[in-house]
Amino acid sequence: MLLVRTVAEWRAALAALPRPVGLVTTMGALHAGHRSLAEAARAECAGVGATIFVNPRQFAPTEDLARYPRPLDADLALLEAAGVDVVFVPDVGVMYPEGFATTVRVGGPAEAGLEAAVRPGHFEGVATVVTKLLLQARAERAYFGRKDAQQAAVIRRLVADLDIPMEVVVCPTVREPDGLACSSRNAYLTPAQRAAAPALFRALSAGRDRFRSGFQQRERLESATRALLEAEPAFEAVEYVAAVDADTFAPLQRGPGLLVAAVRLGGVRLIDNVVLD
Repeated sequence: MLLVRTVAEWRAALAALPRPVGLVTTMGALHAGHRSLAEAARAECAGVGATIFVNPRQFAPTEDLARYPRPLDADLALLEAAGVDVVFVPDVGVMYPEGFATTVRVGGPAEAGLEAAVRPGHFEGVATVVTKLLLQARAERAYFGRKDAQQAAVIRRLVADLDIPMEVVVCPTVREPDGLACSSRNAYLTPAQRAAAPALFRALSAGRDRFRSGFQQRERLESATRALLEAEPAFEAVEYVAAVDADTFAPLQRGPGLLVAAVRLGGVRLIDNVVLD
């Protein structure tokens, strides 16, 4: 596996790969979910590139940029084992050189509420860095995880609106045996918090079961799921529960859709979703 650190090296290395090329963008601290994206790209593409960049523009001043884990050696080993050909690990100055003054903001329902409301400016930072990475790579496919479903919807929208010739592939959420969605921030959980965390997936799964049984009125479904989450004493706050269109993130009118939620557990935010089908 080739490691590169400049945009010129990154472009040259990807241009030399056989086509089609699959791209996996990450912030490092990789886990089984990231590995599944790289493996999906490896299975479907002749060449695979990945990125590791902790993007400061998607962190609010109150968030955990400084303590975000950066286990580079372990991350590189995971990507190499998954079959990645080239990995791009730029410094902040490479991605945002002196004088950088452009941002990308995606409009529409996907950027109007939920994560966007809780984390103002977050998706603008995501959209800006992802646009740069997609245009640098010029790959045929880019792979993202369904756990960050609203982010995936934002990226699908920007790819469509900016005519970026790339397929966005959204892969299923990878979970621990007890149902907790794999996330880099799970490492922040204490043992007691980790034991309580799967209650988020259990509540969403109960909501999905209600939906499948005919309990499909959106407000009632959201209210019932919220009640389950608020009954979990370890959750300090339930930030949102919403049934949304899977593609646009507009309030769900008819299926298929997603049931999404965010809770706070100590100092850790957990987000998750299930498919309403």
